[in-house]
Amino acid sequence: MRKHSVKLSGHSTSLSLEGIYWDALKEVAGEMRLSMNGLIERIDKDRSGNLSSAVRVFLFTHYRNRTPGRTLDDQTLDETSLPPPQGDGES
Repeated sequence: MRKHSVKLSGHSTSLSLEGIYWDALKEVAGEMRLSMNGLIERIDKDRSGNLSSAVRVFLFTHYRNRTPGRTLDDQTLDETSLPPPQGDGES
């Protein structure tokens, strides 16, 4: 877990994320021609929960939407290919 200071709407705050998320933020910000802080500000404006969660959801959605066919082990991830939900363990 790494903690960084960011400025949102002129106020300093800290954001704690795992290293892989900081790497992804840097990559996506570069693709969008934004600073990492600029991208975090955009994510902040649209969030409804805490900032760390909003960043993780943004990155997950970004990469999921970027992957053609959204495959996992050569199977298309859609509702028809997912296994049925398991019972709650009660008989």
